[in-house]
Amino acid sequence: MAVASPLRVLSIATLFPDAARPNFGLFVEKSLRALAAQPGIELTVVAPIGLPPFPLSLHPRYRKLRALPRIEHWSGLTVHRPRFPLIPRIGARLNPAMVARAVLSAVPSQTFEVVDAQFFYPDGPAAMRVAAALSLPFSAKARGADISYFGHDPATAPQLLAAAVKAAGLLAVSCAMRREMAAIGIDPTKVAIHYTGIDGARFSPGDRNEARTALGMNDAPAILTVGALITRKGQALVIKALPALPDVHYWLAGVGEEEGRYRALARQLGVEARVHFIGSVANADLPQLYRAVDAVVMPSVSEGLANAWVEALACGTPIVISDAGGAAELVTSPVAGRIAARTPEAIASAVRAILANPPAPSDVAASLAGRFDWDRNGRELADHLRRCAGR
Repeated sequence: MAVASPLRVLSIATLFPDAARPNFGLFVEKSLRALAAQPGIELTVVAPIGLPPFPLSLHPRYRKLRALPRIEHWSGLTVHRPRFPLIPRIGARLNPAMVARAVLSAVPSQTFEVVDAQFFYPDGPAAMRVAAALSLPFSAKARGADISYFGHDPATAPQLLAAAVKAAGLLAVSCAMRREMAAIGIDPTKVAIHYTGIDGARFSPGDRNEARTALGMNDAPAILTVGALITRKGQALVIKALPALPDVHYWLAGVGEEEGRYRALARQLGVEARVHFIGSVANADLPQLYRAVDAVVMPSVSEGLANAWVEALACGTPIVISDAGGAAELVTSPVAGRIAARTPEAIASAVRAILANPPAPSDVAASLAGRFDWDRNGRELADHLRRCAGR
């Protein structure tokens, strides 16, 4: 009996870790590693690097990116890193064509059977162009802001919708994400749900007091937000809730443009002593941080299905989140936490309810019901791409 040849996959990922940004798109790396581990898969990853024209390219944030290798073996994957011209803030509509050109320049002589876009924008329209040039089918995955922002921006939505029409198959990180895709005109019958994964050996319940001691925390109630310090993530609402939570300390893991404003807000409200900015936290250190706090609070404007939500629950810590994206697919009972309105009063009330009746960490972790697993994630992605390729 003949053995089937491996499915040759070209995956495009504009968010993917590198030496300069080790946490950048880490969940994409994990998903693609899980895909590559499946039998009968031959995977090539292209992670294009956007660099602005001179003299903007001299900015320190781009200096390390310029030094990255054009091709390397990263976490067991072969990763190409071609450059494409990037015009910050105003050039979003140009990015798909630029990314596609960079991808085709990186793998001109290799043959593939299917093109995989790890985000819907700019990766999806870029994959559409690459697939057309190579006469291949392609797939695109929706994760959050790629639909909630780029799917509504007149400068980018037409390309995004064109990619949705021409794709052989589509993926979404949650049922809520699929509904949001349908709301902007994407055929929901083409969209399969593809939940993220979790490393259960690392993200699991542990001793809260031990974690707090290791991190130098005292025994005061503690809440945490993990994510970029940007308006969309809603950290300002949590700071505004602190006057109604007089004993609670708030830890912010992440960096971003709003840090100065958040510090000023904390001073203005007289809670600066209870607001702790701890900067970017390595993924390896997140489990201990999740275990140390009483709740993870993330009142985002929009999400697909945030990895931080799943990671916190896996570590036994309940979450307080806004009714965004797949929130209702995770918070299915009070054990998992609360879905709260995006107001300081509602956030404070939800936190108080959890502190008054804290659930057992093992019960919180059990609320995930085994739905989030990297091997399952890789297996489902492989099956999806096989269908797209007509296998």
